[in-house]
Amino acid sequence: MSWIEQPIFFVDFEGSRVSGVLEYGVATVLHGQVTAASTRLCGPVGPVRPEDTAVHGLRAEALAANPPFADEWETFASLREQGPLAAHYAGVENALLKATWPYPRNSPDFARLGARVIDWGPWVDSARLYAQLYPQFASGRLETLVAAAGLQGELDVLARRFCPEKRRFYHAALYDALAGALLLASLARDPQLAPLTTMQLLALSTLDGAKREALQQRELF
Repeated sequence: MSWIEQPIFFVDFEGSRVSGVLEYGVATVLHGQVTAASTRLCGPVGPVRPEDTAVHGLRAEALAANPPFADEWETFASLREQGPLAAHYAGVENALLKATWPYPRNSPDFARLGARVIDWGPWVDSARLYAQLYPQFASGRLETLVAAAGLQGELDVLARRFCPEKRRFYHAALYDALAGALLLASLARDPQLAPLTTMQLLALSTLDGAKREALQQRELF
């Protein structure tokens, strides 16, 4: 089955290990399209550093009344059961998820057909995919790749549809999730990339040659 037939959930978090997740955004990619999105603000569990606020625009006093991110267990455990998670430089999102819940429920291992695993990964990583598939792009920064791929106009349309009015900019969680989801969805327009399996997409999402080979071997056998 091609990866485009498998729901993939593109995740972005604003926050840190100290403050906890202050905002999340999730965009669903299916059939080469962004089909759904969700977001909310979350109460901090620790100090919000001024230098972080300068980036994402979120202040502790404005977030205090929101339930903490930990209340979203059912949301994220359910997403992980339905499809692989994705992120741009996925190590950050994986670390923040694990800091809240070390493990999801027993879920399908989308890197091994028919297998199950208790892990948030392996992740689809748009930064790693573009680094390998489009090495001519000068930077792996999200906004740079969106511009280089000619996707900014589509992102603006999606942001008007899905994002809160005051959170339509880079470093707002859903805006970034939509940007990464568009980068992923645009790969479906390439006739050489659209037929890849989910396992192949996951293998390409790592720059670690040994890990990539291990994932590819899983598919062969």
